[in-house]
Amino acid sequence: MISKHATAMAQSDSSSAPSAPLAASAGTSIDDPATPEAYLAYLRHLRRLSEHTVIGYAQDLQELQKFAAAQSGSPSLAQLNFQHIRRLTSQLHGQGLNPRSIARKLSSWRGFYRWLAEMHGLDTNPVEGIRAPKKSKPLPKALSIDDAVRLVAQSSGETSAEPALRADRAMFELLYSSGLRISELVGLDLLPVRESGYESGGWVDLEQNEVHVTGKGNKQRIVPVGRHAMAALRDWLAVRGSLVKADPHPLFLSARGSRISARLVQLRLKAHALSLDIPANVHPHMLRHSFASHVLQSSGDLRAVQEMLGHSSVSATQVYTALDFQHLAKVYDQTHPRAKK
Repeated sequence: MISKHATAMAQSDSSSAPSAPLAASAGTSIDDPATPEAYLAYLRHLRRLSEHTVIGYAQDLQELQKFAAAQSGSPSLAQLNFQHIRRLTSQLHGQGLNPRSIARKLSSWRGFYRWLAEMHGLDTNPVEGIRAPKKSKPLPKALSIDDAVRLVAQSSGETSAEPALRADRAMFELLYSSGLRISELVGLDLLPVRESGYESGGWVDLEQNEVHVTGKGNKQRIVPVGRHAMAALRDWLAVRGSLVKADPHPLFLSARGSRISARLVQLRLKAHALSLDIPANVHPHMLRHSFASHVLQSSGDLRAVQEMLGHSSVSATQVYTALDFQHLAKVYDQTHPRAKK
């Protein structure tokens, strides 16, 4: 096994080591216990990796040696096969090691076996083809119903008659009311347009209380718009004309009269949330998550939410069922007499 002395040497100043450390490896065989130490010397002096990195490799190889010693017949590192490495990977995952750390260990071991193949003629690399478990995707973050309503319903305390504030209120209401992506929101036009070189990607039908959008994959959908969002839109449209300049099509305009950018909407929404002391790091997609979670909580209709979000597969929408369960579990803990401590 890699000796404690070897690990300590990995922490020493590389300038104090001999200039040709691999000369010693010429006398080692593929199964020689000194082979891992020769590999570390190769990393330190020829690859010139940092001492911190070499220490990490040494620890990874020590773990691999410990695993090998516990196997039937105590195989050497060179005798470990694909099944051994896969078993060790499963063990690490079962012990709760995160996928990123497992991937780093696999990379360390893969490099060691490649070196064995080059220096000692190892036939196969037992780590090739083995991947770390996929990282679990974090659940989307949604606002509580109270915070979401407060965010879209309240002004920031400035004069709400200002065009920019009316635009903000309409945009925030629409994001939450219809679960739009930020790209879909800023791409909306006042009316459907089809002319030479240009065609609208989306617009709001004020008579039908619907928004037409073109989402990912050029997939079009129609989503209902709530009463409060429609009122905010009409309030914005009453002053929108004063900002129109060169391009008459965009529904939402900046102070310069151009189509508003996604970045500007992000900044305005975040500033608005901070002014209301909403603690979450609010961004436009959080309102989309909140829309999906709150509709699912009240309706339980996963297919309807899928269609309104524009997901091509219901599996992409199912993540919101976990948020729904979290909400139900919280209600249970707070209200059920047998759940109280």
